Amino acid sequence: MQIAGLEKNSVVDYPGKIAAVVFTPGCNLDCYYCHNRLLLEKDPRPDLLPEQDVLSFLEKRRKLLDGVVISGGEPTLQKDLTGFITKVKSLGYRVKLDTNGTNPVVLKELLAKRLIDYVAMDLKAPLAKYGQICGNDSFLERIKTSIELLLSGQVAYEFRTTFVPELTEEDLLEMAKLIQGARLYALQQYRLPELPVDEKKALRLQQPSHNPNYIRQIAEKIAEVVEVCETRGI
Repeated sequence: MQIAGLEKNSVVDYPGKIAAVVFTPGCNLDCYYCHNRLLLEKDPRPDLLPEQDVLSFLEKRRKLLDGVVISGGEPTLQKDLTGFITKVKSLGYRVKLDTNGTNPVVLKELLAKRLIDYVAMDLKAPLAKYGQICGNDSFLERIKTSIELLLSGQVAYEFRTTFVPELTEEDLLEMAKLIQGARLYALQQYRLPELPVDEKKALRLQQPSHNPNYIRQIAEKIAEVVEVCETRGI
């Protein structure tokens, strides 16, 4: 599997666990506010980490780490994802997958094989705004299928949304209805990414983030349709 980065120790990426974070390159969305933009290139990268080196590191840290987070980019684009996770599981780790939900076929396979223990799915926008926010609205049916898979309760999961300035309260409430009954929905404060972007994206990035109290008020409303709605980064 292609691995573009490794965070050796994290206490915030896997709820309740100390985890390593494995980053995969490539993504099929182009969110203008992405903090991992350097991972979005689809062409082969000269700086990829050898898979065996990462597995060797994980083997040495078995007594110090609880889990491994597979993030990106979009991990489900990796052809060898299932094989890599199988190797990680053989080391005794619990595995969390970060995904944008555009590849439900892979998600369903991982669930069926019981290879993942936690899924964090990014819900980027109401379906009608995916083109505006993510530069691509061709995956809407797939995203709805991924939502249904998670809501079926086969694995612990959360949905999460970065509350970018272009989203409104009405947008968030519409998104909450899409995942009605979800166990956890997290609203994340928008932060200006440090990575360079083109001039058009740069203009959008300069918009001010939403007021924290405003986000908390929306979270209280959303809590009426999901089990838990929490805020992060405010």
